[in-house]
Amino acid sequence: MAVNVEGIIARKGSDVYTIAPGATLAEAVRVLRERGIGALVVSVNGSRLDGILSERDVVRRLASDGGDALDMTVARAMTNPVVTCGLHDELGDLMSVMTDRRVRHLPVVNDGGLCGLVSIGDVVKHRLVELEVENQALLDYIAHTR
Repeated sequence: MAVNVEGIIARKGSDVYTIAPGATLAEAVRVLRERGIGALVVSVNGSRLDGILSERDVVRRLASDGGDALDMTVARAMTNPVVTCGLHDELGDLMSVMTDRRVRHLPVVNDGGLCGLVSIGDVVKHRLVELEVENQALLDYIAHTR
């Protein structure tokens, strides 16, 4: 059976690192580095989705504004509107969205609230597991039909 977003969240957890829109890019960069992550959900209260700030957003601001960008607010650099996904979306759909929209992180929303974050790494990891299971099922089928 195909894994959907709910299955990924069940395995990896629903923790989402957030940052306030009024925080500086310097603060955001520190959190990204400390947590070893590539994106932060921008939220005033930790559950409402106001935007997303990725490493790519930071690099774009640094390229256009130089070192002064680190003093600017997250709200000025974040991506908004945000491409999101739902708990019942399947991996193939996520891969298409991420490829077409050129994004590496999708906040997961359910009933209007933030309930997780899925990265391209999560999608690839779980898709590989699906392929291994399918491969083993085919090998078992071949072995039993001989």
